[in-house]
Parts: sequence; structure tokens; C-alpha cells
Amino acid sequence: MKLYYARGACSLSGRIALHEAGIPATFERVDIATKMTEQGFDYTAVNPKGYVPMLVLDDHAVVTENIAVLAFLADREPALGPGGPLGHIRLLEMLSYLSTELHVAFKPFYHSTDAAALITARAAVAGRLAFLAEHIRELYLFGPRFTVADAYLFVMLRWAKEFALALPPGMDGYFARVMERPAVRQALAEEGLS
Repeated sequence: MKLYYARGACSLSGRIALHEAGIPATFERVDIATKMTEQGFDYTAVNPKGYVPMLVLDDHAVVTENIAVLAFLADREPALGPGGPLGHIRLLEMLSYLSTELHVAFKPFYHSTDAAALITARAAVAGRLAFLAEHIRELYLFGPRFTVADAYLFVMLRWAKEFALALPPGMDGYFARVMERPAVRQALAEEGLS
């Protein structure tokens, strides 16, 4: 497999999941601004959407969109899903919330200089993180089991810290637990992140 990624972007969650699953993969960095890969190729020639992640399977089939990539990896390695009779649905539910509510709430921090938009975004992120903090049971989002949803949330908690956003009670401990996982440390090191 090959994962196209951008340093510190949501694609980091796919890298973490690949390492957690023990799935061998190669990684190619994409400069989102220029749409060029580190090998000097036009990324839009292989992914017209122009953003990451994109997972290329061994048979050359392609999976795009972070929810789809993470759900695919959880299907490949069921230990990365919550388990149970509605496990797959609960995972999709959580990944959808993370993508459409929390991830989207961060966009103004990357694309706006308008003070009012940033104040609104700060409140939106805080509200969504507070909601998620209520869902952390035991160690992770689905209890004692680390899932691909935890990998995705971890990435966005990194963004919150990057933008000096306060985390709700309990989230700092959650962040520290995830950060200590060997696969997470490996993924961060590979992307040159601390």
C-alpha cells in the first residue's frame, strides 16, 4: 500500500492506523499548496481532488477521503474498530462526526485572518471537543480499545494545541495516552512532528 499524505494533516491518522495494524506501506508527501509530490509529480494527475489522504492498494485500487481510508483500514484490521454488533456503524458515526463537525471547524484557523471568524471557530471547536470528551470512556472513544477514530481525534487535538486552544477536562490525559502509543510515536517521527 501507499499513503499520500501532507505533514501533520488528517492523513496522519491513516499513517498511525497503518502502523497500528502492522500493514506495510510506503508514504509519499504532497505539498498541498503546489499539488506536487515529493517525487516531483503533479498530484492532481493521480488524485484530481488534490488533497490528502489517498491510499493506493496493492492492486492499484484507490481510496480517498479520510473517513473511507480509516474505515477501510479498520475493516482490514478489525482490532482497530470498536467491535460489537453495531461496531462498524458506531465507527462510521464517530468518523463522520469527527470529519464533518470537528475537522471542518478548524478550517478558519488555516484559511482565515478575520478575527470574528476565528472567534467563532474557537467556540465551535471548543463545543465539539466538549461533546467528544463526554464520550471518552475508560481509555479511548470506544472504551479500552484504540480505534482509527482515536487516531483521527488525536490529529485534531494536535491542531488544537498548535492553535493554543484549551482542551476540555480529561482531554489532556487522553492526548497523552494516545501520544505514548508506539505507532503514534513512529508516525510523528516519520513526519518530523513532536
